[in-house]
Amino acid sequence: MHQASMPANSYKKQAVKLSDVAASANVSVVTVSRAMRSPELVSPATLSKVQKAVATLGYVPNPAAQALASARSRILGVVIPSLTNQIFADLVRGVMDGLENSGYTPQFVNTRYQLTGEEELLRIFATQRPAGVIVSGIDQSDRARQVLQQMGCPVVQVMETSPDPIDMIIGCDQRDAGRAAVRHLIEQGYRRIGFLGALMDPRAQRRLAGYRDVVSAAGLNDDARLIMTSPQPTSYSMGGQLMSDLLAQCPDVDAVFCNNDDVALGALFECQRRGISVPARMGIVGFNDLDVAACSVPTLTSVRTHRYQTGLQAVQMILAQLENLPDHPRNVDAGYQLMPRQSTQRMIAL
Repeated sequence: MHQASMPANSYKKQAVKLSDVAASANVSVVTVSRAMRSPELVSPATLSKVQKAVATLGYVPNPAAQALASARSRILGVVIPSLTNQIFADLVRGVMDGLENSGYTPQFVNTRYQLTGEEELLRIFATQRPAGVIVSGIDQSDRARQVLQQMGCPVVQVMETSPDPIDMIIGCDQRDAGRAAVRHLIEQGYRRIGFLGALMDPRAQRRLAGYRDVVSAAGLNDDARLIMTSPQPTSYSMGGQLMSDLLAQCPDVDAVFCNNDDVALGALFECQRRGISVPARMGIVGFNDLDVAACSVPTLTSVRTHRYQTGLQAVQMILAQLENLPDHPRNVDAGYQLMPRQSTQRMIAL
């Protein structure tokens, strides 16, 4: 019996494409791709729609395409809260030098000290499949931590220390550095010690905690009026305003620990405007030890943090992990150094 021949392609079913899934789920192709590669980066509702469309259409990912999509880029993401602050400029310089001739390209983003902004930037980085990520601090939101943990590349938190880093970490103990600054003032004979701080980010909060630790342990008057802070950006003028406000509230204050050198220099200028002798009548300690600290008159005592070295070594830690080098450091305390100068040499001044 003659059997009618069937078209050669009648047994072939049109392959379901990514665009078909996107149309069915009413989302973009990029969203479908993101949902399949990094489901943590899309909302639960969107993920549910994509998964339902995949199941309904019987979409089967192309292994070759998946292999291509999983390839890592040569980008090293660097997430910092400021691109203009000299503190982070020093860190960036270390990163740039560390990446020289490495074949990797840095991509810097500015969170402007906003946790929600950091989350969004990290999601964007995740879609670019970076070779590694350097992120400032240890105070990421739960969502940001989750994105970093699931990014599938080396991650280094910088500027601080922690027993529980996301992956790797390098920095200094901000609270202990704050303690060292206040102990120095006590050793120089100051007893009515205040704290001045602007833009009180988490690192500044830890320095303030160090101040409180030492004042309390030394049995000095733990007076809340001696703490003067502002959420406004740090500047010389803000430091002068904070010093003025503190003197109005506590005229007997005889020293201040400032959360950074800009605030400390502003405090110094305010004292000079008022004819208050530094260090005989007022001791001043800054933080970070910017170049200007050694050039002011009088020179400014400060706590030096090793920002350039931190950036440089953070890159080295990532490269070591990418190259599977054995025994490379993963949790590094870069330390700090108190730099005593004229602004606290009270014993000599007296």
